[in-house]
Amino acid sequence: MLRQNKIKIVENRILAPYAMKSEFSKGRVYPEKTHPYRSDYQRDRDRIVHSAAFRRLEYKTQVFVNHEGDYYRTRLTHTIEVAQIARTIAGVLGLNTDLTEAIALAHDLGHTAFGHSGEDALNELMFRFGGFNHNLQGLRVVDYLEERYPDFPGINLTWEVREGIVKHSTVFDKSIKIRGLAPAEGPSLETQVVDIADEIAYDNHDLDDGLTSGLIRESDLENLAIWERINKRIAKRYSGISPEKRKYLIIRSLIDLQVTDLIGEAEKNIVKLKLKSYKDAKNIDKKIITFSQDMLKLRKPLRAFLMARLYHHYRVVRMSTKAKRFIQELFQVYVANPRQLPEIVQGRIARDGVRRAVCDYIAGMTDRYALDEYKKLFDPYEKV
Repeated sequence: MLRQNKIKIVENRILAPYAMKSEFSKGRVYPEKTHPYRSDYQRDRDRIVHSAAFRRLEYKTQVFVNHEGDYYRTRLTHTIEVAQIARTIAGVLGLNTDLTEAIALAHDLGHTAFGHSGEDALNELMFRFGGFNHNLQGLRVVDYLEERYPDFPGINLTWEVREGIVKHSTVFDKSIKIRGLAPAEGPSLETQVVDIADEIAYDNHDLDDGLTSGLIRESDLENLAIWERINKRIAKRYSGISPEKRKYLIIRSLIDLQVTDLIGEAEKNIVKLKLKSYKDAKNIDKKIITFSQDMLKLRKPLRAFLMARLYHHYRVVRMSTKAKRFIQELFQVYVANPRQLPEIVQGRIARDGVRRAVCDYIAGMTDRYALDEYKKLFDPYEKV
């Protein structure tokens, strides 16, 4: 209890009034005793890191399928990068870095193999049976599908982290309203930080991977003001560096530029709105953690470029189309004969229905596992 009081004292001393302090947590679905020297959000972070779903992110696609090369980002490396950026922003703004980190580490737990193409395939297959959304699937993972504790299903995270998972919102991620997780309220400031950190990470690191793959050339970026601003600054200071070092410096500087702008604009918004508590932030019907208008204008052409030249590049489209075909055929063969599923998955059919059980099973697969399953089921010469 003495150490828990110390955590409370430290949080009250270093966190802003509008931060979400662990002492105000709404707790867990299954009540547990407080840990002697970790806050509830620190425990959440550790439970996420030790979950099977978190480990599987290592072999789940970000943009490039795992076997394309070891250099490219995976869901795991992306998640770690998001957490690092989010912790930095939250720390400067006086928010709860432990809560922010836990939400960041959990934000992609519901993602399928093969990136967004896998999610699209499952959503189409489940259209008449509740659909598929990776935020909702992330909540399902931590509440139900993870099996690690004898006293409760899932990993029994706090209300605030669970809320952060379902209210995660970006251009690729749709916030979900769930009964019991304050559907009428906005996301916490810590969740908003993760949303923006996610955007910063995938924009800049997908750009890095696109350049490394050769699908994007530096000459393609010359008309983008945000790229040219940084490129000229680095060329002036470092005239003789290698292209690889220059690329790294540009990506790093792009992230720094956006994080710096975001922090400045968020601080202005917080002062303008006169936030006095975490409840004030959740009751405001707009995002508070935002970029300035100037930065939004700078980022817009870059995001449009990535959509047109990377995500819709014919090689990426081929990978995505092939991946959707794998998912569709696996789903159909499992539903046709559920006895092909592992026993633990068969055991969920009575409660969840065959399609949802199959959907959960496929959603949890890594790229490599899905490809191996496909070979076992469709290649006549492959051992099953």
